[in-house]
Amino acid sequence: MMDENKAARGGCLRILQWQMKVPEKPAEALERAEDACRRARELDADLVCLPEMFCCPYVTEKFPVYAEGEDGETARACASLAKEYGVYLSAGSMPERGADGRVYNTAYVFDRAGKRVAKHRKMHLFDIDVAGGQSFRESDTLSAGGGITVFDTEFGKMGLCVCYDFRFPELARLMALRGAELILVPAAFNMTTGPLHWELMFRAQAMFQQVFAVGTAPSWDAAADYQSWGHSIAVDPWGRVLAQMDEGEGGQLVVLDLAETERVRAQIPLLRHRRTDIYTLHAPEQSYFDGEERSQ
Repeated sequence: MMDENKAARGGCLRILQWQMKVPEKPAEALERAEDACRRARELDADLVCLPEMFCCPYVTEKFPVYAEGEDGETARACASLAKEYGVYLSAGSMPERGADGRVYNTAYVFDRAGKRVAKHRKMHLFDIDVAGGQSFRESDTLSAGGGITVFDTEFGKMGLCVCYDFRFPELARLMALRGAELILVPAAFNMTTGPLHWELMFRAQAMFQQVFAVGTAPSWDAAADYQSWGHSIAVDPWGRVLAQMDEGEGGQLVVLDLAETERVRAQIPLLRHRRTDIYTLHAPEQSYFDGEERSQ
């Protein structure tokens, strides 16, 4: 049935990016997530993307307070929404308390049947101090993951990482080498880094790795302790911006022809032209996880 749906669409993937304010109560965040899934069904979208920490204020000391196990109430609710509305749900990210007692910034993806098909723990922690701008230390309460996440869908292989992860070209390249044609990035750039680097980063990574890059952020909220830049974005493998929101709340529908990835790579074969006789990019095989990250 799913393959028939893909064929009927000519292989195109319809994504609804949902840029929302992050409420204090997870139950309210789930209501907004359901609004997104309901809207996706109206628009015949295949995939719904939520922002980083969509159910928890982006404040370091609150991550342990909001943290749940990987089968916690919020994750189970997201799985149920995916199944009820028949969509893939990239459930942004949420604070996860691992079996080791540590807290992680974790992204999940659920398929149309509500099955979890991907889990990624943010591996690069956002510890920055910009002179005259933003200062933030995720490592005060979060631990780093260690998985490179690529997973299969009816549309092809997708990669998954979280916000600051996408600044590292090595990680994006490893996902591309594992076959990712699209990289999903729940993210929350701030009012310092957003104007400078948000669009630049997505265009650069999409162009260098020859993938579609889709970044979904919370909307700007003047009352929030951490103010998100918003500007959820979708970029094609040429590095062209297909769609970008402003800072406000709302949804953005983008339609992607993932076959464009193969066409671009055939015309400018960056991955084949790498000089692996001179340089290599290596990651231990156990760090690659097709579907979900294993226990640390």
